[in-house]
Amino acid sequence: MSVFQIQSTVSLLVFFVGLSVAIFAFINSLLYSAESYDAANKLTKTAWSTILGLGVVIYFVPVPIPLVNIILLVAALVYLADVRPALAGLRRR
Repeated sequence: MSVFQIQSTVSLLVFFVGLSVAIFAFINSLLYSAESYDAANKLTKTAWSTILGLGVVIYFVPVPIPLVNIILLVAALVYLADVRPALAGLRRR
């Protein structure tokens, strides 16, 4: 097994993990009501759904600057680490 095969395998794995995270975050953002986002004092549902939806779409478009994919993946991770727990905390009350 050559170094290039290992690099290709790792790149493919990172791509699919990132895509899975982006899809999960996007679908999860659609499950909460717009009022929940306001009550949690976060960006609106429309804003988060647009950001995360663009992240999923851009994963399938070959972009010349891979930094765009990284930025949108970070946005999905921010949603999952900050916004999702705040929205889930509202449901428990």
